[in-house]
Amino acid sequence: MSSLKTTDPQVYKFIKGEEQRQKLGMELIASENYVSPSVLEALGSVFTNKYSEGYPGRRYYGGQEFTDAVESLAIERAKKLFRCDHANVQPLSGAPANIAVYFAWLEPGDTVLGMDLTHGGHLTHGSPVTHMAKLFNFVRYKMKDVETGEIDYDELRKVARKEKPKIILAGFSAYPREPDYAKMKAIADEVGAITMADMAHIAGLIVAGVLKNPFDFGFNIITTTTHKTLRGPRGGMILSMGKVSNPLKAVEKTVENLPTLIDRSVFPGFQGGPHMNNTAAKAVAFGEAMKPSFKVYARQIVKNAKAMADELMKQGCKLITNGTDNHLMVMDCIKSFGIDGKEVEQILDKIGITTSKSTVPDDPLPPFAPSGLRLGTPAMTTRGMKEKHMRQIAKWVVDAAHERKNSKVLKKLKKEVVEMSLQFPVPGIK
Repeated sequence: MSSLKTTDPQVYKFIKGEEQRQKLGMELIASENYVSPSVLEALGSVFTNKYSEGYPGRRYYGGQEFTDAVESLAIERAKKLFRCDHANVQPLSGAPANIAVYFAWLEPGDTVLGMDLTHGGHLTHGSPVTHMAKLFNFVRYKMKDVETGEIDYDELRKVARKEKPKIILAGFSAYPREPDYAKMKAIADEVGAITMADMAHIAGLIVAGVLKNPFDFGFNIITTTTHKTLRGPRGGMILSMGKVSNPLKAVEKTVENLPTLIDRSVFPGFQGGPHMNNTAAKAVAFGEAMKPSFKVYARQIVKNAKAMADELMKQGCKLITNGTDNHLMVMDCIKSFGIDGKEVEQILDKIGITTSKSTVPDDPLPPFAPSGLRLGTPAMTTRGMKEKHMRQIAKWVVDAAHERKNSKVLKKLKKEVVEMSLQFPVPGIK
């Protein structure tokens, strides 16, 4: 970064500071990961200079030889990874991907049945604070048993029969178990809804075969981010099954034409030009995910999560659903330590462990100081940590929470965290 160091030393200083923070600390935010040096290089490439409104072969500007090639490559790799008919790699992130699907299939006032936010759902699944909640009618389903994480499929069917949703949405941001896609698809067929799976958190685990692929159960659409467990750049993607026709001509709104409707919804309906440097980085990440080593990595994510969850429970912590089947877990901090998740998050920041506060099912506390804390293992697995390291991190989490008022103990824990962190380099940081 010699040029940046000279031309803008202030920004250079901030970047170097962030490098040190990542290098010396531990990332347990379930939605974060470290990309490879190759992905970073693609993100910083000259593709950032190029406007490419439209789709490969149908652009509105000239000079698209290489943008068409790299986007087509990203599309083909995505289709192969998820075993689907169609992929739109242009969404700028997960929220725009979800919104594009809503506008592709729904009319204002139509109903979507999605998971309750406090039970693990996501803001874009109809939280009242979002703009989409002003346009569409979002209704909820929850877990039947928060001790096991089983979704209440009987209630889901009852609500679906009553509300007649146009979309039944499987997906989450803080749900440690795996949905029953077959049951959800059967309910959707019963009421004439299409099925959409927001797999932003577990996309990498799906393509590696560690978790089930909703397309194998007849789902119509998968939306996902391209970071998190997929370990690519920050961005979004929409995958679908069905016939592909001209995305720039009006078509009848049928399931067979979903891919076309999605393409038209993304562009020109919702976005202008895609970020081609990001598209190139997506192509690189998808290529990495196709390698055998990625399957090993994904399996280790889950092994690490199970080890961390097991150790936290051994240390007396209360976890929602009493464990995990994927990469994340949610701790009830009120029951575990007598303090809220925001305070635990801040305590762990002091010792170099980064986490994110989280609601728990039917949380009585407000979102900015909720009862829970969410932890995940994708990032530290990328750095090479295994089960024994997860167990040690869990002990540090518990020790820090219990000794939160003892600055001497917190200083000691910080030193231990730094020492272990330095043994596991961050990709792309020297």
